[in-house]
Amino acid sequence: MQAEDAQPSPASVPRPTQPPKTFFGLVQESRRHWQSYSRPVFNDEDPYGQEAAPNARAWRVYVEEAAAFDENMVGQSRDGLDVMLVFAGLFSAVVTSFLVQVSQNLQADFSEMSALLLHDLLVVQLAMADGGTVNVTAPSINPAEKFEPDAIDVWINGLWVVSLVTSLVVALAAVLVKQWLHRYMTFPSGTWGLRSHIRQFRFMGLEQWRVRIIIGMLPIIMHISLMLFFAGLALF
Repeated sequence: MQAEDAQPSPASVPRPTQPPKTFFGLVQESRRHWQSYSRPVFNDEDPYGQEAAPNARAWRVYVEEAAAFDENMVGQSRDGLDVMLVFAGLFSAVVTSFLVQVSQNLQADFSEMSALLLHDLLVVQLAMADGGTVNVTAPSINPAEKFEPDAIDVWINGLWVVSLVTSLVVALAAVLVKQWLHRYMTFPSGTWGLRSHIRQFRFMGLEQWRVRIIIGMLPIIMHISLMLFFAGLALF
């Protein structure tokens, strides 16, 4: 009877599982997942007086931490530079094709000039053939006059030339920055202390030359180039 009346202990009763938390239908990952990452731990102790030796533990920790930081920073910059480089190259080709066509309006059209002079000569010959009087007047066009292009053509060519130069500057800057980043991530072999010092010197140079600011300015310059092109296209 006592065995039948005995109730199971709370520890033996299975607890209902709670559904995972969701945010707009997406399952939220627990904080334990983010806390699972741990920094590299070096259990070996440095000998007394060798805490700043070339192969000390402090240098190794610095290199590992700096490598993770640099990989994240350079990886994001490289992706943006690749897209910017491809877009700037294609855009420059499009602007060049338009510019080749409209640049002809800045100089005299000698084929049209020849056609007008031939028309005047033909009119004179027909009048002479009919036996009538020929009134010698000034030709419809004078080749000796200085050619002056229209103001609208000058504006269109000016806007598109500036747009082309700006896009080429963006492409050149993207190539140079990619080379800087490639050099920044390349470390020579050596002691941990030497690699730490080289990395720090390169990072200081990166900050001194404002490389990250230059990368952030490239899309803005590219947008300016696009606006100049569309302004010229509206006038065209």
